[in-house]
Amino acid sequence: MAVHTSTSTALLYRRAQGKRLAVMLVAVIALGLTVLVDIAIGPSSIRLGDVWQVLLHPGDHAGTALYAIVIDIRLPMTLTALSVGASLGLAGVEMQTILRNPLASPYTLGISAAAGFGAAMAILTGFSLPFVAWLGVPLLAFVTALAACMGVWLIGKARGVSTDVLVLSGIAMLFLFQSLQSLVQYMASPEVLQEIVFWLFGSLLKANWTSTFVTSGVFLAVVPLLAKDAWKLTALTMGDQTALSLGLKVGAIRLRLLILISVLTGSAVAFTGTIGFIGLVAPHMARGFVGEDQRFLMPLSAFAGAFLLVGSSVVAKLMSPGAIIPIGIVTAVLGVPFLFFLILRNRRM
Repeated sequence: MAVHTSTSTALLYRRAQGKRLAVMLVAVIALGLTVLVDIAIGPSSIRLGDVWQVLLHPGDHAGTALYAIVIDIRLPMTLTALSVGASLGLAGVEMQTILRNPLASPYTLGISAAAGFGAAMAILTGFSLPFVAWLGVPLLAFVTALAACMGVWLIGKARGVSTDVLVLSGIAMLFLFQSLQSLVQYMASPEVLQEIVFWLFGSLLKANWTSTFVTSGVFLAVVPLLAKDAWKLTALTMGDQTALSLGLKVGAIRLRLLILISVLTGSAVAFTGTIGFIGLVAPHMARGFVGEDQRFLMPLSAFAGAFLLVGSSVVAKLMSPGAIIPIGIVTAVLGVPFLFFLILRNRRM
């Protein structure tokens, strides 16, 4: 009887893993198709077949208008959306994991606002670095995002590092840095104010190969650091006491995760502006398909975040052909109804 039960359990486990892998495969295919559609849509519409040919054999089209549109203009924007969406999706799922709160995300807990304040300060002051002037905005965005995370951590540590205190501290940081953003806008000249406001909307129009390499590089560097702790993060979802009973250093894990979340968020916001709700929506989409197993939840959240942001780019282009709507507006419009859905569904709220 025991052998039969063990065999049945193993069979159910293999089936569950098979379903999760199938979901991952579908996510990859859906994301790939969305990427092609995003590259094809624009003021000059291009057939999907032509996009595929240019991407597959770029040398055959070098010097043509088609090559310039696809490779030089649209591909960096799409790849930046891909890496930024993946970064925000991954940051969101880990924020929800360490705080065990379904409404936690880099946006709702002030990290995006902090990064936005840093970038706005860089724009206002003209801050840049010698020989790498483009690094000024990303650097200040990362520094302020990290400062917000450390502020949340220090306040939480003073009260025993409970998840409730960390969430409340994050909300306080959100209001603080939004107020500081308003102060920066008040101090800015009309020309600088226009640039800051447009940047805070969230947009891919200034994306280039530099933003693509930096955001994707940061994402690829952080992923292994998170992946090696996948089982620890899964254990953390079962509560602090369970994690402590398994010998995990919960406080150290939370601190390390907050730093990595600030790195992901800072690099994403620095190049595209404040983009909300991706880090909130993507983890819930992924969790609905694969559950809490971080081995699948992390990559699927990243895929979902990338899909949502690239899909929002497609929607923005379709809503206003020839004049692309800032993508941050689109994600907010799509994300707010989902936020209401979460609030109404969760009986504990």
